[in-house]
Amino acid sequence: MTVVLLAGDEPRITSFVRRGLSGAGMSAQVATDGWTAYRLARRGGFDLVLLDVNLPRLDGFEVVRRLRAAGSDVPVVMMLDRGAVWDSVARLKGSADDYVVKPFCFERLLAKIVRLVVTDPCDEPVVLSHGQLHLDVRACRAHVGGYWVELSARECALAAMFLRHPGETLSREVLHHHVWGDEEPHTSNLVDVYVGYLRRKLGAHRFTSRRGMGYRLELEH
Repeated sequence: MTVVLLAGDEPRITSFVRRGLSGAGMSAQVATDGWTAYRLARRGGFDLVLLDVNLPRLDGFEVVRRLRAAGSDVPVVMMLDRGAVWDSVARLKGSADDYVVKPFCFERLLAKIVRLVVTDPCDEPVVLSHGQLHLDVRACRAHVGGYWVELSARECALAAMFLRHPGETLSREVLHHHVWGDEEPHTSNLVDVYVGYLRRKLGAHRFTSRRGMGYRLELEH
C-alpha cells in the first residue's frame, strides 16, 4: 500500500486529502507542523511527502530544503497558495518534484501522486504478477487460467497500472493520464471501454468499479 506523509495545519484540507487518499487505497500519516514532518520524513517509510507551504515551526520550503540537504530523495509534492504561486515555484526549483495550487481538485493531486510513486520502468520486472494473473509488459500478453492472452498496447498499459496498485481504487482521470496522456480528452469514455476489454480477456471478477471513484484490481486470497 502507498503510504503518504501529509503535512498541513489546516484541518479542512488535511481531512479532505486524507479521505481522498483512503478512497484511492492509500494511507496517510498527518503532521501538523514542519519540524514533525521533517523528523518523520527523515525516519523513512513513506512513498511520498505532501507538504503545505504554510507550516508552523518550519515552513514547507525549509522542510524540503533540509530533506534534500540530508540526501533524502523521497518524492515531494507541495501545496502552494494561489496568491504567491510564481514566487513559490521559483523557490522550489530543484527541490520538490511537483506542486498543486490551493484550492485544488483532488483527482489532479492524485494523478500527480500516482505518477511519482509508480516504479521507474527501467527498474521494473518484465513480468508483473498478482495472484494467478501475470502480465508480460514487454510482450503485451497476460497469463491467466493456464493460457496466454494477447493484449493491445493500451490494454497492456492499463493492466500494468492495475497490477502495480492491486487493491487500490484508481480514478478514471489517473488511469487516463497514464495510458493516454494528452492524446485524448479526459471527457472520453476510453477508460470504461478498455476496462471492459480487460474484464472480457482477464476475468470480470478481477476488475471492480467503485461508483464515482474509479476501478480497482481486487486482491486475491
